[in-house]
Amino acid sequence: MKADIHPDNYRTVAFVDLASGETFLIGSTVASTETVKVDGKEYPKVTVEVSSASHPFYTGADRSLDATGRVEKFKQRASKKK
Repeated sequence: MKADIHPDNYRTVAFVDLASGETFLIGSTVASTETVKVDGKEYPKVTVEVSSASHPFYTGADRSLDATGRVEKFKQRASKKK
């Protein structure tokens, strides 16, 4: 790696997928106030809703990723109009 090309806050960060529970260790400058232990070492923790471990394109699984209930709200509005 070339010297002095990365920002000062570049470090290894643990990205945790909420859907699958997988943890990825990736170099990043993203800010985080939470930490998590991975293999006995503590890293800054960033949670993501979807990653390659849970996205249907990569997993081949057909599942709904509705975290906020938008589909149910739409169905309720649609049934009221009928």
